[in-house]
Amino acid sequence: MCTYITERITVSGSGKGPTGWFRVTDASVYFDHPVHAQAEHTLNIDFLDPAEGPSARVAVELTAESARALVKAIEATLEAAPPGLM
Repeated sequence: MCTYITERITVSGSGKGPTGWFRVTDASVYFDHPVHAQAEHTLNIDFLDPAEGPSARVAVELTAESARALVKAIEATLEAAPPGLM
C-alpha cells in the first residue's frame, strides 16, 4: 500500500553525488515502498537541488527502527554541541 505521506522542506547544506559535491536546497521525507532497501516500507529521505537536475540528489532508505535511531542521534548530537557553535 502506498502511503503518499510526504514532507518537503527547505534546507541549507551540501551533498555528495556521482559528480562531486553540490549545494542542497531541499529535502523530501516520505514513508513508502523502497527502491533498493530490503523492506516492505521505508522512511525515504531525498536531499536535492532541483535547479541542478536529477544528478544533484542523495537518496536514503531507512527502516522505521533505523529512522527513529537516526532522529535520536541527531537530537543528541545537536544538544551536545557547545553553545555558540550553532
